[in-house]
Amino acid sequence: MSANLEAKKVLVEEIKDKLQRAKTVVFVDYRGITVDKDTKMRADFRKNGAEYKVYKNRLVLKALNELGYTGCESYLEGTNAVAFGYEDEVAPAKIIADASSDQCAMAVKFGIYNNQIVDANKIKTLASIPSREVLLAQLVGMLSSPMRGLAVCLKAIADKNN
Repeated sequence: MSANLEAKKVLVEEIKDKLQRAKTVVFVDYRGITVDKDTKMRADFRKNGAEYKVYKNRLVLKALNELGYTGCESYLEGTNAVAFGYEDEVAPAKIIADASSDQCAMAVKFGIYNNQIVDANKIKTLASIPSREVLLAQLVGMLSSPMRGLAVCLKAIADKNN
């Protein structure tokens, strides 16, 4: 077997491993992004426990097919990059949405969420969800609000009687 074929097999296994470990995978057309924006975006991915890689379409398609994801051939044409989100389901979609809003021609093609192939609209919806920290802060605020209101009322009654 040639060394080139062995190298491709290793890459397919690497892609399969990343697809299996990721909570969310986003496929994007990366045309139109500058080197500066790409560098900043990659740093954002690393900071959020995610990864952004460019692979050959044929290798990605082979890995997807081996994992049972079929029907992706039409999406994997042209320039594609893959964002793997390992820790936060929302992070890859949010980072890409932020990068594409900066007057860049980057476009989401499709993604994998909850082990299902989803279209670009679902990925954009996922990007609009607040981060985990924001959601937890909102929950704490909602839970403490009734108690705070009761405390204010009791203090007002106590101040009125004095």
